[in-house]
Amino acid sequence: MPSPQALVRRPGPRIAEGLVTHVERRPVDPALALDQWERYVRTLRDHGWHTTEVAPADDCPDAVFIEDTMVVFRNVALIARPGAEVRRAEIPAARRAAEALGCSLNEVRAPGTLDGGDILKIGDTVYVGRGGRTNAEGVRQLRAAFEPLGARVVAVPISRVLHLKSAVTALPDGTVIGHPALVEDPALFPAFRPVPEEAGAHVVLLGGDALLMASSAPRTAELFAGLGYRPVLVDIGEFEKLEGCVTCLSIRLRGLAA
Repeated sequence: MPSPQALVRRPGPRIAEGLVTHVERRPVDPALALDQWERYVRTLRDHGWHTTEVAPADDCPDAVFIEDTMVVFRNVALIARPGAEVRRAEIPAARRAAEALGCSLNEVRAPGTLDGGDILKIGDTVYVGRGGRTNAEGVRQLRAAFEPLGARVVAVPISRVLHLKSAVTALPDGTVIGHPALVEDPALFPAFRPVPEEAGAHVVLLGGDALLMASSAPRTAELFAGLGYRPVLVDIGEFEKLEGCVTCLSIRLRGLAA
């Protein structure tokens, strides 16, 4: 089987200036952020992922949150058009990296906006958060790009968090997980499991029973271990100050050859 691929981008010198929407601004230590990012990338590699580092965008404080630059379904990369205009300069280098990996490219066009962090894929179902960063036209263009490929696109309203995946992700069996205070309508998902910590709502499926999680969610990690999963904890505290989580620090491309 081919190695799963991940695109990553190291934090730049202006990371402390990153956007915050639903949290109060706190000081961010760029050196500590870089150390945490390196440990995150090393964890991906230790679990069999081939990582490709996208060219830096040092003038873009939020560029480390690379997941927002695209959505990949099968072999098609839909290049995003971020809802925050200041983030659009992050796109060109990410686009080139996806093309170099052999993805077919499509793109969201004005007046559509779409952030990759608003997309949760579970099998052929693509949930898309409709809120502050992704608008109705972005959702329409997502449908146009992926429904012909067999996707079922489901729009989910969000207002309590920055992105859909700030509120929910999913376990390997497809169960959606979320912190109840941040999930507006759990009934939108066929199976939903509440978790006791906000950071516990965010997992990256590393393969097998391994779940990449933030170390700030120890009670949720214990819950998942009791369900037979193997939590792999990383400290991403500097990114959490900027509303970041384990999902937004990489773009996972499981179907591409290494």
